Amino acid sequence: MAGHSKWSKVKRIKGVLDARRGKLFSKLSKEITVAAKLGGGNPDFNPRLRAAIQAAKNQSMPNDNIERAIKKGTGELEADALEEITYEGYGPDGVPFLIETATDNKNRTASELRSLFHKHGGNLASSGSVAYLFHRKGIILIPAEGFSEDQILEAALDAGAEELFQEDDTFKILTPPDQLYSVAEKLRNASLPISETKLTFVPEIMNTISDEPTARRLLHFCDALEDCEDVLQFHSNFDIATSLLNTLSEE
Repeated sequence: MAGHSKWSKVKRIKGVLDARRGKLFSKLSKEITVAAKLGGGNPDFNPRLRAAIQAAKNQSMPNDNIERAIKKGTGELEADALEEITYEGYGPDGVPFLIETATDNKNRTASELRSLFHKHGGNLASSGSVAYLFHRKGIILIPAEGFSEDQILEAALDAGAEELFQEDDTFKILTPPDQLYSVAEKLRNASLPISETKLTFVPEIMNTISDEPTARRLLHFCDALEDCEDVLQFHSNFDIATSLLNTLSEE
């Protein structure tokens, strides 16, 4: 997850996100559709759908798109059947990756990912090869502005969270996966402004990358994964040394 986070920071600095809005909306729509399919189309009774809708609104996704995605999930509109599949593999320099997808054609998705790994010097691996390096967790993001760490920590512990840490201007709260949405509701009731709520994978051990060529290969691979329309999220266990990250961000 941290590897993805560092990559996202570089991309924000480069200002590339707007150019990918179409693909971003497609990914958000898939998550909404899957959530509605699994838990129903009423966000009041479907926490995952509620979180997916909020994530879409945070990206200024039009309400019509959101409604269409919900109706596809509930069967009110015709749509290709989406299946959630998690893939595992080793990217550049043997760095492990866990990739969450939503696809209407698993053969196409597997073939595309296999080709992508191969192109970047890695390989798609069998189930279980990488997953043991990660733990399934819920993550809640809260803007740090206006709050002290002690304030957020007290609220998080009272709500049943497991861990709190801060990255730049955001507090990240980790929860057990089955308690993500209940913890989020308690934090909202405590008047905390939640910016994102999602299930994720957290690596057991982080590896810091200080070699520039390796970092570039990994960032290019992350870039390619982000461009894959069937990929919803990807996770890795690499971090980039701060000094090197600053160098890459300035280019």
